[in-house]
Amino acid sequence: MKQFNVPNIYRSSLISAVKQKRRLDDKLKKDFSPTLLDFGPIQIYLARHFGFCYGVENAIEIAFNTIDENPGKRIFLLSEMIHNPLVNADLQNRGVQFLQDTYGKQIIPFETITKDDIVLIPAFGTTLDIENMLQAKGIHTEKYNTTCPFVEKVWNRSEHIAEKGYSIVVHGKPKHEETRATFSHASSHTATVVVNDMSETIELGKYISGEKSPELFYTEFKGRFSEGFDITKDLQKIGVVNQTTQLATDTQEISDYLKQVIKKYYQLTDENMEERFADTRDTLCYATNDNQTAVSEMMETQADLAIVIGGYNSSNTSHLVELCEKKLPTYFIDSADRIINQHELIACNWKTKDQSHIHHFLPEKHPVKILITSGASCPDSLVEAVIRKLISFYPVKKDIETLIESFG
Repeated sequence: MKQFNVPNIYRSSLISAVKQKRRLDDKLKKDFSPTLLDFGPIQIYLARHFGFCYGVENAIEIAFNTIDENPGKRIFLLSEMIHNPLVNADLQNRGVQFLQDTYGKQIIPFETITKDDIVLIPAFGTTLDIENMLQAKGIHTEKYNTTCPFVEKVWNRSEHIAEKGYSIVVHGKPKHEETRATFSHASSHTATVVVNDMSETIELGKYISGEKSPELFYTEFKGRFSEGFDITKDLQKIGVVNQTTQLATDTQEISDYLKQVIKKYYQLTDENMEERFADTRDTLCYATNDNQTAVSEMMETQADLAIVIGGYNSSNTSHLVELCEKKLPTYFIDSADRIINQHELIACNWKTKDQSHIHHFLPEKHPVKILITSGASCPDSLVEAVIRKLISFYPVKKDIETLIESFG
């Protein structure tokens, strides 16, 4: 896989050593067990896969190269480059300005940008309307488009199955940048609707089976279906694609459910399902899959708590928290600064985004066992900083530098 030139401030000697050792020992990526960092009184288990993915490293490299290569030029980002506060703050400190917030609310009017400005498209991609507006202004985004290749893969797959007459069901958070972009691209080719979760999927299935009155659809799914969507015919032949940062298992369950609804309603067999249901399993992002599988495997380890590191508005990170919470006390933090001392930290609720002080988060036992992972937009340097903060509370038997040597 391509190696990217990511600023050293995001790298970690410890995490790089760990990841390199795991790559050499497990070239086929079949071992999803965590890596033990044994400091004696505190033992840390790192997930097999975590941190920057291909799409994030690609976006960061393009963004920082653009800044270096265009001194004196105004550089804008459509919205956050990725969902990590450290990276976005670094870009702003270097003069990059955000045109919109995460939810598409305008911060700087589009009217103020000109053909002489540079506009970076974030890793989530953007809508066709915004692309066309920028092109009409004479702004060429091709060189500065950091859209993740795996997001583009979803768009391409949507186009491909649309050509075969399928409508598209997008599994995604309706307000998320990536979902808005995927909806835009899919709906330019075929009828498209967005579902957020299984409960909404079950309701959508009732329109397929005729259990619910068709006219109710337009109220229930208001703002989440394409222009001209005809509920009486546009769900007769469908394919399911996803916002790539969703739980892969959730997308699969949604797809399987709708498949069974269609199979039963149209009295199909497995052999002729393709007449009305497209196979879109190849749109699941490898990094999302790997990180989530690694967490599931990590949770089989006997431990006292889990810490998940990443931006609070990061979808993929929130899902890692969701997985961890099923088995252990889990604390969602975006930096080592959230750990006040060995008795207190400030954690984020992944559902509400509320932050609260947690007391006595570290149990009084020996050794303390902690599981750690991070989101796909979280720099490894932040993970190392958290580890350093945690071990500073204990009389450890070895320091990080000694541990790094052991992985060499």
